Amino acid sequence: MMRKKVLVIDDEKSIRDIIGEYLTEEGFEFVEAPDGIRGLEIFRSLSPDLVILDVMMPKMDGWKVCREIRSESVTPVIMLTARGEEYDKLFGFELGADDYMVKPFSPRELIARVKAVLSRGSVNERKDHEIIEIEDLRIDFDARSIYLGEEHLNLTPKEYDLLSFFVKNSGRVFSREQLLNQVWGYEFVGDARTVDTHVKMLRENLRHHRNWIVTSWGVGYKFEAGEK
Repeated sequence: MMRKKVLVIDDEKSIRDIIGEYLTEEGFEFVEAPDGIRGLEIFRSLSPDLVILDVMMPKMDGWKVCREIRSESVTPVIMLTARGEEYDKLFGFELGADDYMVKPFSPRELIARVKAVLSRGSVNERKDHEIIEIEDLRIDFDARSIYLGEEHLNLTPKEYDLLSFFVKNSGRVFSREQLLNQVWGYEFVGDARTVDTHVKMLRENLRHHRNWIVTSWGVGYKFEAGEK
């Protein structure tokens, strides 16, 4: 079995070294880059299975790197930052990041999150070999693609995961905490408004079907296709 390859992009060598040590101990192949420009070069040449990406870096910051990665790949991205404001987290998720950790962080917790993100991807690859069609909405789980009519919806990985979860559990109401736990894959530490942000973006993408994601006031959300 091939080892999963993890690319760490961070301008602090001490951070790269400690993450690399823990990744190697857990059986991952560790690749590193000291800045965003070099990181993108390595990303494009080596096609890692996951990227751990610092936000504040010289030459090209992590936001720009994440945007570039997401424009051409669904490779999972975990953002690292010294700033802990909720705005930063939401902005990272809007760019398509799969997770977000604030420095200083526990290396063991980071490795646990790496495993969780990669595990979700493996489950999708094994089990989601199907297509669901609802009116003019089509979800191809094998290709992880969603179409509205003939248009391919350019969703972030987390938007895709959330909409897929809604569709597969149509009619059931989930609280924000339940959605975070189910879609993000572990007990999320942060503001549950992250779900509201993703629901808002999904509704915008669904356009005339935006009312399929129904707000259950005081509880959470549910998906009901065909509801007016």
